[in-house]
Parts: sequence; structure tokens; C-alpha cells
Amino acid sequence: MTEPTTPSVRSLLLLAVPALLIGIGSALVLRLLDLVSEELMHYVWNTLPGFFGADESTPWWIFLVLTLTGAAVGAVVWLLPGHGGPDSATTELGGTPPKLLAVPTILLVTILGLAGGVSLGPENPTIAVNSALAVAVFGRFSTKVPPALLVMLAVSGTIGALFGTPVAAALVFTGMVGTLAMPGSLWDKLFLPLASAGAGAVTMLLVGGQAISFTLEPIGAYQPIYLLTGFAVAAVSALLGVAAAFVFPRLHRLFHALRNPLIFTTLGGMLLGVLGIIGGPITLFKGLEQTGELLEHPDDYTAQQLALFAAVKIVALLIAASAGFRGGRIFPAVFIGVALGLLGYVLIPGMPMSLAVACGTLGIVLAATKDGWIAIFVGVALCGDMAVLPLLCLIVLPVWLIVTKAPELVVHAREPEQDTKRA
Repeated sequence: MTEPTTPSVRSLLLLAVPALLIGIGSALVLRLLDLVSEELMHYVWNTLPGFFGADESTPWWIFLVLTLTGAAVGAVVWLLPGHGGPDSATTELGGTPPKLLAVPTILLVTILGLAGGVSLGPENPTIAVNSALAVAVFGRFSTKVPPALLVMLAVSGTIGALFGTPVAAALVFTGMVGTLAMPGSLWDKLFLPLASAGAGAVTMLLVGGQAISFTLEPIGAYQPIYLLTGFAVAAVSALLGVAAAFVFPRLHRLFHALRNPLIFTTLGGMLLGVLGIIGGPITLFKGLEQTGELLEHPDDYTAQQLALFAAVKIVALLIAASAGFRGGRIFPAVFIGVALGLLGYVLIPGMPMSLAVACGTLGIVLAATKDGWIAIFVGVALCGDMAVLPLLCLIVLPVWLIVTKAPELVVHAREPEQDTKRA
């Protein structure tokens, strides 16, 4: 039997150079995007309303900002070259990179959405930008590095930077690289993505970014009931994610039936404004800082409030993703999962908070991504308690049976960019 070929040490070392550079560049692009959007966000929500006798929680201000954000994003998608890139509702973490022409408008609409309070994260558009830049830059200097590998490295570097650790990227690509026609063992295939993810994570932390990590009270001694209560919370969360996945394409078609992005994205902004008034400022934005607010002061919220936060956020996520805004769905899903986990902690006597939060997050992230590894990783990262890991590895199995045949939280459109081509 012929032994499988493995890449040479020399080839891995040579390819590690673009892998490291792409990881560094991916982190710098993400950090720049964060800094610009945060500055604009603080001005729009903290400085500007004071001139009008309002603040960030004033209902009419919330409605006005979200409506104007929708109009601005819709105008860019409708009128400017590049049209804001591909519709994020139809994209996952990866895929075909957009043309360089679309990069400025992708950055513009992403900044507008993040600063304006839209319930989407930066992951999808940032990966699109980093993939386009990686292919454009390194494709000119070397024909030996295939575009598909460059895209993979850009995705890895961006995921590493987003989570502040290369572990998330390694887990994502463990499931992907096994299907790729690449020589060598699993670790041969993971070598370059892990190099890019590690460079992205380290660079992000060096330039002031933060890892997704919180510390809750440890679970303590195991009890058999934890498997049952943990599954109950994770199952409810997963079922909510499955319901959202069923609604998503139908809602997307309703908005896009209006044909002009200026119309349907402005309408989406108006609806997000109404939801923001109902749920309050904590249900706005991508959700990472707001997740921290929930976890830092969990006893400040009643069961009714937590249920309201989760309900408003899931509807806001669906509207934002369906109405033409650009952004990813993981960060809002994490907020929803944490709210549901804390709800389980309040309602189920004796359930540890760390287990409840981990299971609430695991369920909806599993439904949204169809990736058990990333769901487990995010659950552990949010509670900061490694003792929940064995429980999550068991709880994820029956939850996977709930989500495995359900649709993905993505729109499989025949013409995913048709809205950007209409005058």
C-alpha cells in the first residue's frame, strides 16, 4: 500500500510566511473597523443626543438613528460601486471573495451598521474584505498559492482575531480540512490555518482587542441532574434557533420583494428602531458588550426581562439580516444564548449559572452554525469554567439530533446579489 504523501517541511515553512502575514493583516483590518465604528457609535449615541435633550435610551432617538442607519446603508447598497458587497444573509464564513471594487463599500456599510445599533456582528463582512485583500495582494506575487488557500487563511486569521484565540479557528477547520484534497495528516492540513489564526489572535490582543472570555462562578461538584437541566436549557435555545432558521428565508423574500434596497433597508431600520424601543439599548448593537453587561450583573434582571431581551434580539437579528444590512449572525446569537441561559438559571432551582449560560449559548450557536465544536468552545469561553466541558460534550449530542435536519441560518438564494443590481 502506498503511503500518503505529506507536504515537505520546506513547503510548510515557505507557506507559513503568507499565512502569518495574512493573519496579522486580518487582525489589523478588524481592529481598524472596530475602532472607527466605536468612535462613530460613541458620537451618535453618547455625544450627539445631548444636543437635542435626549440620551441613548430616549425612544424617539433610538427610532431616528436606526431609521437613518437603514436609509444610509440602503443608499450605499443601491448607488455606490460595489453595492456593499454580497448580501450577508446569503453568505457563511468563507466562500468566494468579492471584487476589490466592493471592499470600500463593504467597510462603509459595516461601520454604519455597527455604529448605528444594528443587531449584526462584523464577522461576515470582515472575512469578505480580508479574503479579497489576501487574494489581490498575494495572488500577484505568487501563483503557487491557490486562491482557495488564501481565502482559508483569511478566514482563519479573522476568526482568530474575532475570538482573541486561535482555538476557535482550529476547531472550525478541523471539520473542514478533512474534506479538502490536501496531502498529509490532519495537523499538516491545520498547520497553515493555525499559523494565520494564531497571528491574528496575538496581533488583535497586542493592538488592544479583547478575547471573548468571561468568568462565572464555577459549577462545583457534579450532580446527575445537571445533564437533564443542561439539556433542557440547550434544547429550548436550539429550538429557538431552528424556528429562526425556518423564518429567515421567508422574511428575506418579503423584504427583497420591495426590490429597491433604499426602501427595504430603511423599512428594516424603522422596525429595528421599534424593537430597540421595546427592548431598550441592551438589545441593540452586535451584542458582545451587552453580553458582558448581562454576565456582570445577572441578578439585576428578572425572568420577564431576560425573556424579553431574547425575544427582541432574535427578531432584531432576523430583520437586520433579512433587510439588507451587512453583518454576521454569531455575536447576536451569543447574546440570545446568554439571555436564555440566565433565564434557565432563574427558573430552574439549583442550576449553576455557568452551566446554564454555557448550555443556552451552545443550543442557539449550534443551530446557527451547525458546528458542534464552535458551539462547545463558545459555551466554555463565556462561562470560563472548564468543568462544564465534559457535560457539554454529552449535552451537545441530543441537541445535535434536534438541529441536524433543520435548515441553516442562511438564505440560499438563486441570485444573492440581485438587490444590488437594481436601479
